[in-house]
Amino acid sequence: MRRREALSLLGGAALLPGRVAGHPTPPENDPDGTPPTRTDTGYGPLARVELEGATEAVVSDDGTTAYVAATTGYAVVDISDPDEPRVLAERRDLMADREGGPLDGIYDVKLSGETLLVVGPANPGMSELSGALFVDISDPESPERRTFYETDYPIHNAFLDGSRAYLTANDGADRELAIVDGVDEPSRVGTWSLVEHDGRWAELPPLPRTVHDVFVQDGVAYLAHWDAGTWLVDVSDPAAPTAIAHVGRGPETVADEYESGTDGYDTLPGNSHYAAVDEAGDLLAVGREAWATEERPEGGPGGIDLYDISTPAEPTHRSTIEPPPSPDATQDGVWTTAHNFEFRDGILYSSWYRGGVKRHDVSDPSAPRELTWWADLPHAEFWTARVAVPGSTFVAPSRATAESPAALYVFPDADGRTLWGYDDLVTATPTRTGAGTPAEGESNVGAPGFGALTALAGVGLGSLAWWHSRNRR
Repeated sequence: MRRREALSLLGGAALLPGRVAGHPTPPENDPDGTPPTRTDTGYGPLARVELEGATEAVVSDDGTTAYVAATTGYAVVDISDPDEPRVLAERRDLMADREGGPLDGIYDVKLSGETLLVVGPANPGMSELSGALFVDISDPESPERRTFYETDYPIHNAFLDGSRAYLTANDGADRELAIVDGVDEPSRVGTWSLVEHDGRWAELPPLPRTVHDVFVQDGVAYLAHWDAGTWLVDVSDPAAPTAIAHVGRGPETVADEYESGTDGYDTLPGNSHYAAVDEAGDLLAVGREAWATEERPEGGPGGIDLYDISTPAEPTHRSTIEPPPSPDATQDGVWTTAHNFEFRDGILYSSWYRGGVKRHDVSDPSAPRELTWWADLPHAEFWTARVAVPGSTFVAPSRATAESPAALYVFPDADGRTLWGYDDLVTATPTRTGAGTPAEGESNVGAPGFGALTALAGVGLGSLAWWHSRNRR
């Protein structure tokens, strides 16, 4: 029997209560810095493989291969044997033969069929060359460059649907979604601009309305527009995208809260960082990447909000999954804020940087139930969680920490809880429930009017500092 088929039969029994699972994570304050095996009793990763610069990851449809963004390139990892993942290929110094190359600052990859999309740089100043690389991965061990679409803006995140790439295009005052056809000679076939949709947003500086990420399913793009909220946009006709709904505050509310100091670039409310929907397109999750500050200690970390969008034009908040606690929730502290996630078969797989990885049963979105939580506060800082073989395995890339190198972890798709380094910091992570239309100050597409905002008319030094801090993300 093939190993993948055997794993599917095992399902949730991949790691039974009481089983001891070892993984090569060094214990805190290990005297010689070597990675001896630490023992997880009851629940823990099956294995990990070191990958320099690891950030985002995606998995092939058959669950046997993971593709990992690696800052200076990308890697292909065979996870068909989850106990022994192995690197099949690494590609660094991409587009080095191109003027301005190589392409650097690669934080995101996306997969569709036999095409891998590799984008960068994530932030301004990380690479002279910017663009989207389309890679043929029909042979995962020998990925081949297919074509390259050069841009004059950095690409923090992207999505690939067939041959069509959706790129975050944040260039100066322009904060847009760019839609590119990647067949043969790539060409831009459409854009969607928040400001063109509603000119009142132009009164706000660019950073609060940054397009941070994009997720596309069944002709709808879900845009995480930072403090401008999450937007549902019909992209079935890429030449004429149209807004369907908006989850978040209207421009007047955002302006007032920035002016009063009750909101800022890095603190809640707002901070729509990543958005995705379940397979049916009825449940929307919005992750809030946020931090505390001295002035606003309640400003972070941020959690994940769940919305019923079975009627797309009328999003309804159902609950909030709160973030794990942090001993220091500032940007210079220990990050446990929400990062990227994925829905699969009624379960939300999520990453929380040093707060670990989690699985929640969201079949009742008003009452999500935590099934799994694994964290290693000193040694693992997870960027995403992606299903490999449902009921058997999922993967999660961890960035490097001061104590441990970056790596791709393989976890059993099973219930359990093991926390390293938390001591008495946590006993349980709460969930807030809620129902009804968006809260006061939030809006759908028909947002209220927007007043003048002269105090935030320019980007300013604070905004530039904020962008530099984003280089860490």
